[in-house]
Amino acid sequence: MPAYSLKQKSTQSELPIAPMIDVVFLLLIYFMVSSTIQKQEADVSFSLPGTLQQDEPLNIPDEQIILLSADGQASVNDFAYDAPEQTRFAQLAKMLTRFKQASEANQVEARITIAPDDATPHQMIVKVMDACAFAGIDSVTFAVD
Repeated sequence: MPAYSLKQKSTQSELPIAPMIDVVFLLLIYFMVSSTIQKQEADVSFSLPGTLQQDEPLNIPDEQIILLSADGQASVNDFAYDAPEQTRFAQLAKMLTRFKQASEANQVEARITIAPDDATPHQMIVKVMDACAFAGIDSVTFAVD
């Protein structure tokens, strides 16, 4: 019997690397050429709305008149704010805060005149005064018939 040797020729497969590198470069060039170039966003300079300090006072109405009806409804310029049943006049306070900021930017004093009806409960007048205090308006007067 012939003796077979345990040593067999091992066959190693070799992968040619040069053609693979060529293919990778061709794909890279293809994708670079076929891609679109996007413009980067440019910085557009603009300013957001805000308050602007005036050099000289403007001739604007510096007084708002808050009318209080007999049922306690507060209204300014025929626009009703908040329901009388609410514990605080939050919408009125926000409007008065904006009015105060606009008055300060125009270098005029913010003034409020409260014009209650004769039958308006005192509690409603106090709510309006609280809204003025929340807005930081100190100049509050009352209108009488």
